[in-house]
Amino acid sequence: MAEFLTDIKSLRERARMEIDKGPVTQAYGADLPRVIQVLNEALATEIVCVLRYKRHYYTASGIHAGTVAAEFLEHAQEEQEHADMLAERIVQLGGDPDFNPDTLSTRTHTEYDASADLIDMIKEDLIAERVAIASYTEIVQWLGDGDPTTRRVFEHLLGQEEEHADDLRSLLERLPGELRK
Repeated sequence: MAEFLTDIKSLRERARMEIDKGPVTQAYGADLPRVIQVLNEALATEIVCVLRYKRHYYTASGIHAGTVAAEFLEHAQEEQEHADMLAERIVQLGGDPDFNPDTLSTRTHTEYDASADLIDMIKEDLIAERVAIASYTEIVQWLGDGDPTTRRVFEHLLGQEEEHADDLRSLLERLPGELRK
C-alpha cells in the first residue's frame, strides 16, 4: 500500500498552482477526456429515455393504460434527474454537456421508440433499461478507482435503472395474458 500523503506543504502548493482545474487534482486517475465522452454518451442515453418515456406516457391508451402511463411518467422524471446529474458531473470535470439534438441518436446507448401498442411500449422500455444496466455496469467497472465520484454517479443511476426494469417486468406480469401475446 502506498504511503499516505506526507508533504502537506507540497499538496497545498499544487492546489494553489492548479486552482483553475477545480476538483480535478493530480490524484485523479482516469482518462479525463474519455470520461467526459462517456458521460456525454450517458447524457444522450438519458435524454432519449426521457423522450421515449414521455411519448409513451402521452400516447398510452386502453383499459390498462392509466397505471402503465403513471409508471412511464415517473420513469421519465427520474431519467431527467439522471440527465441533470450527468450534465452536472461533466461541468465539474471541466467539460461541456452535449445537448445537441442533431447528434443525440448517434451518441445514445438506447433507441427511441414510437410504439402504439401498450405491451410493445413496456417491452421497448424494458429493453432500453436492460441496455442501460449493461452499459452502466461496464462503465462502473471501467472507472474502478480512477474516478470514484463519477463511479458513484453511475452506481446511483444503475440502481435506479434496475428498479425501472423490475417495475416494467412487473407491469408485464400483471397485465392479462391475452394482451402479452
